[in-house]
Amino acid sequence: MIKGIYSLSLVFVFSAFLSCQEPQKSGEFVILPSPQQFDIQGVSDIQHAEYYSCYITAGTEFPIIQELRYLVPAKSQSEAQVILSTDNSIDLPKEGYEINIGSQQVEIVGKDQAGLLYGVMTLEQMLKDAQDQEVNLPQAYIKDYPLLTYRAIHLDIKHHLEKKQYYFQLMERLAKYKINAVILEFEDKVKYKSQPVIGSDDAWSVEDWRGLSEFAKERNIEISPLVQGLGHASFILKHDEYKHLRDDPESDWAFNPLDPETYQVQFDLYEEALEATPYGRYLHIGGDEVHTTGRGSGKSALELQLIWLNKVCKYAEEQGRTPIFWDDMPLKFAEVYRPMFDTKISNAEVDQIWSKNESKLLKFIDQFPKNCVYMRWNYSSPDTYGNLKAMEWFTSKGFQVMGATAGQTRWVLMPQNRSNMGKIRSFALSSIEKGLNGLLLTLWDDDSPHFELYSRGILAFAEYSWAGDKRSLDETNEAFTHRFFGHKVEELAFIDKLEEPVGKWKNLLVSKGSRNDVVKNKEAVIDLPDLGNPGAWTKQNTERLTVARELLLACDSVDQMIYQAKINASRNRYTLEIYQQVSDLIKYSSQLLLTLEEIDKPSELTDQAQRLKSLEGLQTRFEDVRKKFESVYGQTRILTKPDNYILDQDHHRHSANQTQSFDWQFIAELAILDQINTLIQQSK
Repeated sequence: MIKGIYSLSLVFVFSAFLSCQEPQKSGEFVILPSPQQFDIQGVSDIQHAEYYSCYITAGTEFPIIQELRYLVPAKSQSEAQVILSTDNSIDLPKEGYEINIGSQQVEIVGKDQAGLLYGVMTLEQMLKDAQDQEVNLPQAYIKDYPLLTYRAIHLDIKHHLEKKQYYFQLMERLAKYKINAVILEFEDKVKYKSQPVIGSDDAWSVEDWRGLSEFAKERNIEISPLVQGLGHASFILKHDEYKHLRDDPESDWAFNPLDPETYQVQFDLYEEALEATPYGRYLHIGGDEVHTTGRGSGKSALELQLIWLNKVCKYAEEQGRTPIFWDDMPLKFAEVYRPMFDTKISNAEVDQIWSKNESKLLKFIDQFPKNCVYMRWNYSSPDTYGNLKAMEWFTSKGFQVMGATAGQTRWVLMPQNRSNMGKIRSFALSSIEKGLNGLLLTLWDDDSPHFELYSRGILAFAEYSWAGDKRSLDETNEAFTHRFFGHKVEELAFIDKLEEPVGKWKNLLVSKGSRNDVVKNKEAVIDLPDLGNPGAWTKQNTERLTVARELLLACDSVDQMIYQAKINASRNRYTLEIYQQVSDLIKYSSQLLLTLEEIDKPSELTDQAQRLKSLEGLQTRFEDVRKKFESVYGQTRILTKPDNYILDQDHHRHSANQTQSFDWQFIAELAILDQINTLIQQSK
């Protein structure tokens, strides 16, 4: 008996399957990621139906599936509409599969259980297209397998949690697109029993995270933990109980690598993180962006990092995990870091820099752990000669190397640069060419856009890490549109059209520094008009007002596109609603400026009461915009931190780490509204 399958009459099943009287029609079948081979020979008799009879060969387990839920057992292969089997002898890599769609029967053969699962996922996509377009499946042959064996996304939860159900739905979505791993950056979102002070009040228990890991494993997704160490340790060192472990007593950023208690704390956290993720092969230990002082030991920063690195790598090995380490600090210490990001420097100059400085690495080469994966992250310029040379240096010395690209870095409101698709593609292709085992897609929560807006980057990563260079960027964008929203949504130009408004919105209301500075300095925002000096404010902010008008026009155009997409979309309309909130917030900030301009023109608003009414209107409109924004985001996201949550020193000025409430999202607007409220109170 197949687990989880409804038992129905096969007669009913076949009648549902073959009763259609409509003529056969061909349709557009878009599979993402692209199959390695997809040959269409014609149109089958097979239409989308509610139920399908299924025969599973001996020794094959029924795979976890999502939308194709209703398979009922057939007595024999000849009676079945869908035949599932695994065959380790077929000439395919692991996770590979073949699909044969005949006139009235579908046969899926997986190299292994993962391959069978992915074959079913591909059939799901084709059946969804058949249903959406009211067409039959094609008669076709598909041969498919991944070009990178480890295809991981980074799930960064350090600044907020989603609602629990969302993470389970996310695992189902990732499996649908053949992503097979997650690096989960825990920080304080585990209720650590050994170090209970560190876990936030909203943290999940180890058992809860283990449950998610088990759910993911059933879908061929292995979750491995990332527990930051040496640097990025503010989530620990901000607490009074751990201040004595700081490298710099005044900073909560880094541990003292010479204090044995540092490792006691780190290993306690590792142990519980590993318990929460029992099926992962890795332990990501962080280690980036940190300089330590040495506390008078006379040891260099590189020596200190290697002391720490060897201790934590040994621990990981003892637990049966392979440690992953961000590789940037050794390269910085050796002064070969800059060429990896410099797109203008010549190859000869890169070679010269390495020739001059390589000895600084070679001096300590025996201290570099061999059991560690050195993760070469480069989000903006992965194809530079300097970046490729750094990766080749590690591999030439016998070290394991993996790349890390990004679908989200420090962009506000939404990922930009076309969801970084071009850079994702570049790093995936170079990783395949260099014969690397895998690639990580980092999805940072530093400035915390809604996770749904990471979807295009995730699906682009799925495409290029699995299939290689089969689709251009435009073709991948079209495939994303088709798969994610449905075939009736012809294009999503509004996403790219929102990029410039989002970029300009960030500091639209800021006169000093950046929006990220406003929490600590509310005077960073623009001043209100001086009602005793009409026109001066407008003159001072001429360029800003021009930008505000441009943003309103751009967002009006975007709104029309989103409206049409909502009409045509057959799925994921919620994501479109989130894009709408992005547009609405940009429009509010722009309208705020234009209202202040009107107040600054006494020829048009000479009455004091009218001015105050306009100012009060800004407050009312903001309350409406914020209420809708939070209502939409709050469907999946937990918006606030616990009341007793301790904010850290925020060395990198992460906007999502600046308030316990959701105020950080509107911090510049709130600062100006505070000024307005003060002015209104003074005028009454």
